[in-house]
Amino acid sequence: MKRCLQIHPSDNVATLLEDAGAEEAGILGDRRNGTVVLREPVRMGHKVALQNIPKDCPVVKYGVTIGLSLCEIQEGDWVHLQNVRSQVDERSSAFDAVTGSAKDTTYE
Repeated sequence: MKRCLQIHPSDNVATLLEDAGAEEAGILGDRRNGTVVLREPVRMGHKVALQNIPKDCPVVKYGVTIGLSLCEIQEGDWVHLQNVRSQVDERSSAFDAVTGSAKDTTYE
């Protein structure tokens, strides 16, 4: 079984410890012996939602808010630039979710 890590008890996301497909993953950390069913493939180092996160609500990792949800995020969803915006960097939602490249800037 693939694994993910919930760093702090109040986190609503966990970090994948290896690439995973749409499958069940074991949760290490606070929810030991728990599992989450990934709704889509998630790459190692990326986050998965451990619970439903309503639109405009905090995404919590390390016990702190790391961003706000752009839409409703369902348990098991990949949590990344396509569905989270930064409270610090207004441009964060203008980055490509796969490459991290800015979509609002033209390079010549």
